[in-house]
Amino acid sequence: MAKTPSKPTKPRIVRKGATKSVRRAKHAVKQTTKQDQVLALLRRQSGASIDEIVDATGWQPHSARAFLTAAVKKHLGIDVVSHKGDDGMRRYHVAAIKS
Repeated sequence: MAKTPSKPTKPRIVRKGATKSVRRAKHAVKQTTKQDQVLALLRRQSGASIDEIVDATGWQPHSARAFLTAAVKKHLGIDVVSHKGDDGMRRYHVAAIKS
């Protein structure tokens, strides 16, 4: 008893992918990450509030606060200072660089 093939015996059409130069060109365009967006907000003279970070990234407020403590302070080693303004809104900004 002969076995019947379970797959079609027609040859597959193999298409070549993009060339290396095309792949490099796609990766050459630097995309702005959410981390870059938050750091840009923190570097502004007025700093950023949690609401502004949430609007820019789409994160939940607790995720934005966790990012400030975990990623910025601990992993990147950037000092973040917060202060509460006259309007009661807490604003965060990058501390002055120590010499």
